[in-house]
Amino acid sequence: MSRSGRRHLHAAASVLAAAALVLTGCSSGGSKTGGDDKEQRQNAERQKALIKFGDAAASKGPAAEVPGAKPGGTVSVPARDSYAHLDPAQIYVFNEMQVALLLHRGLTGYKATSDDGSKHEIVGDLATDSGTTSDGGKTWKFTLKDGITFQDGSAITSKDIRHSVERLFAPFINQGPPYLQQWLADTPGTDYRKLLPDGPFKGKHLPDTILQTPDEKTVVFKFKKPHPDLPYALAMPGYAVVSQKGDTKEKYDKAPVTTGPYKIQSFRSGKSMVLVKNTNWDPATDPIRHRYVDRFNITFNQQYEDSTKALIADTGADRTAVSWQNSVDAGNLSKVLNDPGMKSRTVIGYQPYVGQMNINLSHKAMQDKKVREAIAYALPTSAFQRAYGGSAAMETPGGIISPTVSGYDPSFDPWGKKKNPGGDPAKAKKLLQEAGKVGMKLTFGYINSQEGQAYSTAMAAGLKKAGFDVQRQEVPAETYYDQVSKLDNNFDIFNTNWGADWPSASTVIPPCFDGRAIADGAQNYSQVNDPKVNSEIDRINRVTDPAEAAAEWGKLGEYLVKDVINVVPTGYFKQTQIAGSRIGGLVYDDVIGGVDPRRLYVK
Repeated sequence: MSRSGRRHLHAAASVLAAAALVLTGCSSGGSKTGGDDKEQRQNAERQKALIKFGDAAASKGPAAEVPGAKPGGTVSVPARDSYAHLDPAQIYVFNEMQVALLLHRGLTGYKATSDDGSKHEIVGDLATDSGTTSDGGKTWKFTLKDGITFQDGSAITSKDIRHSVERLFAPFINQGPPYLQQWLADTPGTDYRKLLPDGPFKGKHLPDTILQTPDEKTVVFKFKKPHPDLPYALAMPGYAVVSQKGDTKEKYDKAPVTTGPYKIQSFRSGKSMVLVKNTNWDPATDPIRHRYVDRFNITFNQQYEDSTKALIADTGADRTAVSWQNSVDAGNLSKVLNDPGMKSRTVIGYQPYVGQMNINLSHKAMQDKKVREAIAYALPTSAFQRAYGGSAAMETPGGIISPTVSGYDPSFDPWGKKKNPGGDPAKAKKLLQEAGKVGMKLTFGYINSQEGQAYSTAMAAGLKKAGFDVQRQEVPAETYYDQVSKLDNNFDIFNTNWGADWPSASTVIPPCFDGRAIADGAQNYSQVNDPKVNSEIDRINRVTDPAEAAAEWGKLGEYLVKDVINVVPTGYFKQTQIAGSRIGGLVYDDVIGGVDPRRLYVK
C-alpha cells in the first residue's frame, strides 16, 4: 500500500477486484469467521494474544512438520492475475506477496505457532532472532545465521543486506513499501530518496550513523526516532534480501535470485509460471517454510468462476489444485458453503481490509458535525455487504480496525450498525432538521464496478430517506483512487478500502488520518486534520510495549469514528477458498489473509 501512492493499491488490488477476491464461508482447517456474537468474541480473544517477537530458540529451523505431510507431487495453481513484480523491493500487492513466501527470505518473518493459521510470532528468518534493541527501538541489531545462501549457492552476508536496503532508494524501486526508507531518512513521503538518490549503484552508501555492517554477520539500523515495529516491517516481502552480485536492477523484477525453498524454472508473463525446488535452500536455517511439493504449475488468466467450478468438480489435475489468489466466486459461494462434502476442502477467514465511507471534510457542508452524524446513522452498510456477496463475504463493522489487527473491539458499534445494518433514517432526519439541512445536496462518488453500482444505489436510497438530496457520480475503476485522493475532488462521500501492512493499527491510523499528511495522491482521503489525532499519533508511535500500543490505537480509532466522524466503516472483508481433494496442509492463514502456500502437500 503506498504509502506514497501505493497503499490504496494494496487494498485495491485485492478488494477492487471485488466479487471474488473477498469471499468467504466456513470450514475445518481454517479460521472460522461467522458474524454472530460468540464468534466475534472468540476472535477478539484471539487478538488479545499479540504477535510477539521470538528469541533465538524460536528462530531456529527447521519448521515444525505439518501433520500428515509427505514430499512429492505437483500442485496446480489457477490465478486470474499475473505477477507484475518479482523483485522483492517492488512487491506490495496480495498475489505477489503470496508467491514471495516461497521465493524470498528476509531478516524476520511470521512463524505460525498453531496448525490452524490463527497464531503467530515474529522470528528471525535470515537473522538469528527477531532483532535486539536496548534503547526503545532507535537502534536495532541483527546477526545473520550460518548456512544461509542464494539459489546459486553463494553465501548471504551483511553486504547483501546493506545492498538490499540501499537499493530501496534508487529511482527504479517505486512500487514497494516505504516504511524502512522513511524511518532511516526520518522524513515522510518520497523525500527519503534524497538520502541516497541513486541507491548504491554509483558507489555511494548510507553512513554508519544510519546503517552499520561491521562484519559479514552483523547488521545495525540506527533511527533518530524509536521504531519498535521494525521486526514487523522487515517481515514484509518488500524487505527481503537481494543478491548484490546477482542484482540486474530493472531486469531483476522478472528473474530474481531466490532464497526460499523454491526457484523460478520458467515465467511467461500473463500466461504461466513454474516453480521447482531450490536445492540450495537449507531447511535447518528456516523456521517458517516447508518444501513438500516438487513443483507448482501456476496458470494465469483463470477467472474466479472458472477456477471455482473446476475445483468443485474435482477431477483429473484439479484434484491436486488450489488457488492462492482466486477465491470462490459469488455465484457459487452458497453452493460451496451448503455442501457438506466440500467442508474438508474449504477454508475461510478475514482479510485485513476494512471498507470505509469517507466524509470529505474539505467541503464546508461536511464540517457540520450534525450532518456527519446524520450520514453515519442513515448509511445502510448492509448494501455494501450484499454487493460483495453477503455475510459470507463481509462482516458488519463497528470500527476502522480489522479483526486481523491488534486493538480490534467487536463490541464497539457507535452507530448501531451491527444491530441495524440497514441504517436509521428517522434518527438521521431528526439531526438534519436540527441542523436546518433537510434537502441538502450530497455528492456520492462511486466506483463503476458491478459492486459499486449495487452498493451506491442502495446506499443513496437510504440517505434520501433521511432527507439528503443524493447525487451519485460514477468514477472509472482504473482511476478511482487517483480521483478520490485529489484534494479538490467534488465528492462529499466516497468509499475506500484499506488493509493493514502488519497486525498493528500503526499501519492504519497514521497513513489514513494524520492531518499533516494531507496531499494530492495521499491516503488521508477524508482530509481530516484533528489536533488530538495528530498528537496522539506521535505519542502512540513512541510506545514500545505492543499491548499498550494496541490499546491506545484502539482508543484513537474509536475517537475518529465516534467523535470526529470523518469515516463510517462499511465492512470487514472475508474470503472463502477451496482446494482439490488431494491437497493436504490446507490452512487459511490470518496474517497472510489467504491460503498458506508453504504448508501444502499432495496426499
